[in-house]
Amino acid sequence: MVKVNGKIIPLTHTVCASAAFLVTLCVSCILHYDKIVKNSFFGYPDEWFPSVSAAIGDHYPERSIFQILIATTAFSRFLLLLGHYYLNRSLVALVIGLLRTFSCGGWVYITSTDNHDAHDVFMILYIVLTLPWDICVIRSNAKMKTWRKIVTFSFFGTIIPLVRWFVKHRVDMVAGAYSVYSIFEWLLIAQDITFDALAYADFKVIEISLDNNQLDSTHWFIKHTSSDYVPTNLPDSKLEEPLDEKMDSDLEVKEDIEDNEENITVLYPPHSFAPCQSYIYILSNTFNSFMFWTAVTSLTCCIWYFPLWYMKISGYESAMAYHLGPVLLFFPFMPKIIHQYGVLLGGLIMVGAHLVGTPQSRLLVDGAGTSILVTAFVLNLKSIRKPEVNAAFTVTWLLGLVISVVLKFACHGNSPLWPIIKSDNGGYHKSGLVFVTIFGILAPYTNAIHFSQRDETKEEPSQSHRGIGAKVLIALGFGSLMFGIHQLMTDSSTLIYWSWEGWNQDTMGPLAWPWSGLTCLVMLFAAVTSLKFAKNVLFPCILLVEATVVLCNRNVTEWNNYIYGGLTYVVAIIWMIPSYFAVLSDLNSIIVLVFGLIFYVLISMSSVWVVAYPFVPLGWLLRERIEVVVWTSTICIVLGAFALQPPSYTVSSFSDSSLGFTFFKRIFVVSMVIAAMIGGITYEHKPAGLPQPYHPDAQLITAGIWTVHFGFDNDMWASEEGMIFLLQSMELDVIGLLETDAQRIPMGNRDLTSKLAHRMNMYADYGPGPNKHTWGCALLSKFPIVNSTHHLLPSPQGELAPAIQATLRTYNDTLVDVFVFHSGQEEDELDRQLQTETMARLMAATPRPTILLSYLVTKPHEGNYNTYVSEETDMHDIDPSDHERWCEYILYKNLNKIGYARVSRGKITDTELQVGKFQVLPESQVSKMGKSLYDTVIVDDAEEEYSFPDKFSGEGERNHFYHVFEEPRYYKLES
Repeated sequence: MVKVNGKIIPLTHTVCASAAFLVTLCVSCILHYDKIVKNSFFGYPDEWFPSVSAAIGDHYPERSIFQILIATTAFSRFLLLLGHYYLNRSLVALVIGLLRTFSCGGWVYITSTDNHDAHDVFMILYIVLTLPWDICVIRSNAKMKTWRKIVTFSFFGTIIPLVRWFVKHRVDMVAGAYSVYSIFEWLLIAQDITFDALAYADFKVIEISLDNNQLDSTHWFIKHTSSDYVPTNLPDSKLEEPLDEKMDSDLEVKEDIEDNEENITVLYPPHSFAPCQSYIYILSNTFNSFMFWTAVTSLTCCIWYFPLWYMKISGYESAMAYHLGPVLLFFPFMPKIIHQYGVLLGGLIMVGAHLVGTPQSRLLVDGAGTSILVTAFVLNLKSIRKPEVNAAFTVTWLLGLVISVVLKFACHGNSPLWPIIKSDNGGYHKSGLVFVTIFGILAPYTNAIHFSQRDETKEEPSQSHRGIGAKVLIALGFGSLMFGIHQLMTDSSTLIYWSWEGWNQDTMGPLAWPWSGLTCLVMLFAAVTSLKFAKNVLFPCILLVEATVVLCNRNVTEWNNYIYGGLTYVVAIIWMIPSYFAVLSDLNSIIVLVFGLIFYVLISMSSVWVVAYPFVPLGWLLRERIEVVVWTSTICIVLGAFALQPPSYTVSSFSDSSLGFTFFKRIFVVSMVIAAMIGGITYEHKPAGLPQPYHPDAQLITAGIWTVHFGFDNDMWASEEGMIFLLQSMELDVIGLLETDAQRIPMGNRDLTSKLAHRMNMYADYGPGPNKHTWGCALLSKFPIVNSTHHLLPSPQGELAPAIQATLRTYNDTLVDVFVFHSGQEEDELDRQLQTETMARLMAATPRPTILLSYLVTKPHEGNYNTYVSEETDMHDIDPSDHERWCEYILYKNLNKIGYARVSRGKITDTELQVGKFQVLPESQVSKMGKSLYDTVIVDDAEEEYSFPDKFSGEGERNHFYHVFEEPRYYKLES
């Protein structure tokens, strides 16, 4: 049975209506301020405040935001009318209320821009009906009469200056008059919402009951008498039974005087934990955990955009402070608000952030949603008193983590609800909003059991007596757990790339497909067995130390690193969580949890320093020292674990009868569904077939180089779809991508090669992994990769330069070497010199046909250029006459040069795509031609099979077009 105290109706109506207007006002001011303050006579700065109509209905996306949010008010609005009718039995008031509601819908959904007359008619009708509505409510209710009269007189008194200033604007055409009129217009909205909010006092005596027996007799509302009514506090409404099974006993509520959740307890009879056994509880908290991890990973992902584009500390890094939102729980009423609305509001804001166009505003909106979701998580964790409930919460929290990873696996490394994703590049935000609304509404009912008292027969001393030292260690351990999960366990392929060393025929390590599925299955196994070690942390600690030794030992690579390091780390971390959660709940301390989150923020930021460019303060402390960061987190987790001393009543067995066989049976069912999802996704991601080059008859290799800024476009959207369009359109057989290692916390732990390789049907080498301290480089090829070697070129002053040396099997089994290389930055001359010399030796060592796809940071024919293009390397510039280059270069040897094109970046990144066409010749012909192979002349065009696509000539498509030369260049050998 579900019983809800009636005061939730006016509270919900007030929050939803206020949010609709306030959020829309803020968004419209951010996005279209100049436009919404402008009227038919004046604009900014003469007019400086927008009217209601302009703010809510004149522009996208604020119009859509308002209409979505105001729609959420409808349900509580009609319940408000029914509640008044139930209390007062006034049919006249009900009819007036309904007419007033529909007239409200008329002026909010038909704006003055749509139809000015209709908008005004509905607005006037609404104001006219407000007077009889207010009178009916005041006469029919004994409570809050004085306040209702004050609000009513204030409302109609505001109309007088409203009309006066409208006349000044329309008739007298006074500058600024419309802004003053708009203020009074918004004041009317506030007063109207306030009047309905005062129904809170009346509705406290109503209880909405959805009991089956009462439904049969149509008694949905129950009115308490003065003798039997006991006001409730937190939570406002309780789940007395799961929605899918009957409870054996009634729910008792006990409230102390203070309005604080620490003083509110919900008593369940001994051994009655049906709410946390139900599918509703399991699914609700699993989804809420999924939203928590989606939000946490999205925030850091959005933050990274700003230092990436500013190439320095941008200030937006301070948005990490959103993780410290739980400090709000120290304020009165905030625990109650977060419990009731936190999951719903935080989820809607986070998922809805994708509607915000500008990156800065989108980050702030996403951060607000993330902060609320983190706060809701902390509130639930700290409030749980029963060990069985804590165990149920822990398992569902872990299942939510697993599902977040599985969905990222399904979407090739991107979460479908992230604010960097849109519907046209893999987003499912509309579906997300539906699920967020459903589970957000259920959350306060399903989570009511979190606030239940421990059974007095099992009452044991609280752990809150622990010393400050133990609490600090526990907080550091909790923060390190969060970091360990975020760094290595929020994407199924992160650990694979920690072990990846390239393609070879003998000892090649795991590929992202199909072994990402194995990572997900191991996470699922660890999650459903995690309660086995809730009391004994010694074994998980031993596993964690062993895994850290392997992960941080650079001599252990490939399969050994993945199995004994990566997968073992996953199991160890997950098995530690029940012990931590049990003690954190028992400590009942916001301070401990907030301190842990502070440490999580600090250690997460330090993980960026390992590849930091000198602009990061004190970056030299951790540069190329990822092992220090990982060991720090492991040591903190282990020390915190030994300080835990889990309570003796902690659930320690997977089959513990105190939680109930039903719970584990249903967890097993849910886990089997997740396992089936993993299998289906793995099958769907299988290669479409053997990759084939675009022009095999002409024996062409079309190769390109592109710096892709970690998959972010200029407007902070994921750029994979745009990249695929251009790369496929240019018919590239071999692609070198730079700045691709996104398998870190700031970049969202994304695998950029997954989607590109799958959609374009290509072999992929991710390049040096996230434990190699580089910004990354990747290789995609239509030709089989016989062997690939990863190089880390010297960087005594700046940042490691990554390189891939790959041998491809091309036409007639001819082996061609391809180098993908990202040089160091301009500021570090010694780095670039040493890297140039090392790269020159590598290219000189291979006698095979060779292509260099590179980022060199040099001017043509100057400085290090003459080391790359030299007699020693035998490498040649694809077009020595192109003097307009600085970063990207294509060099080659022992191939017939056919064409060269420079394609503008569009909005995808800050760097163009350079493409070269080469013909593979028989080795005998290459030897016979010798140096004459490089004696070419530019011709006007080429045969159709050798030519570049025409679609990018002139204005091109999607802002991509041939530039610098305006058209591609074609070459032929001198006769």
